[in-house]
Amino acid sequence: MPSPRNVPLYVQLKEHVLQNIRSGEWRSGERVPSEHELVRKFKVSRMTANRALRELMRSGVLARVAGVGTFVGDLKAATHPLQIRNIAQEIRDRGHRHRALPVMLERTFADETVRARLGSSARTLEVFHSLIVHFENDVALQVEDRFVNPVIAPDYLAADFTAHTPYEYLMEVAPLQRVEHVVRAVQADARIRGLLKLEAREPALLIERVTWSRAVPASFARLYHPGSRFELRGAFEV
Repeated sequence: MPSPRNVPLYVQLKEHVLQNIRSGEWRSGERVPSEHELVRKFKVSRMTANRALRELMRSGVLARVAGVGTFVGDLKAATHPLQIRNIAQEIRDRGHRHRALPVMLERTFADETVRARLGSSARTLEVFHSLIVHFENDVALQVEDRFVNPVIAPDYLAADFTAHTPYEYLMEVAPLQRVEHVVRAVQADARIRGLLKLEAREPALLIERVTWSRAVPASFARLYHPGSRFELRGAFEV
C-alpha cells in the first residue's frame, strides 16, 4: 500500500481496495480481506481498517454478509433516498470515473410547472436552464435538467460544468437551507431516452428536487436515471 504524505491511512487503505477492483483483481461477488487481515497485512489499527471498510460499504463498493465476510458489491449505481450528494463524488467513491457533458446552457422563460416549483406566479419568470449528462466510466448515468433562480446564482451560466457539477457550484454560492424531492418511475421522453441510451421499454427513475437558499427557492431539478442501472439505497437507525 503506497504511503503518500498527508494522506490518512484509512484513505490509503480505501484506495488499495479500489485499485484492486478497478484492475479486475477483485471482481463483483468476490470476498475481500477481512478487517483482521487488513490490520495484519498493512500494520494499521483496527479502527483504521474498520473505517476504510465501513466507508466503502456505505458507498456500495463493498457489501458485508453477517457471519460470512465482506464482498465486492455489484457496483450498481446507487444513492441514498434522503441525502443530497454530489454525483461526481458518488461515482468516484465507487472507484469509477466521472465525466459531464453539458448539452444546453441558456437563459429562458420558465413554463408553468417550473414557475410553480420555484414559487412564482409571474407569467414571465426568467430562469437559467442547464441540461447536463453525467457519465460513470463513459456510461450515461444521469441527465440533470435544472432550472436556477438568477437572483440566487447570477453567474450560473458562466460556470464550467465539465470541471465542477452544478451541485458543487450552487453549494458554494447558495448553501442549502431546505430541500424537497419526489421520486417516481417514468417513461422518459425521446430526448432523455436518447441521452441515457435507454432500451425501448426501459423506465427511468426520476428524482424531482427543489432547493432553497436565503429563504427563497434556488433551483428546481429533474434528475433522470436508467432504471436498470440505478437504485435508491439507504440505512436508518431508530
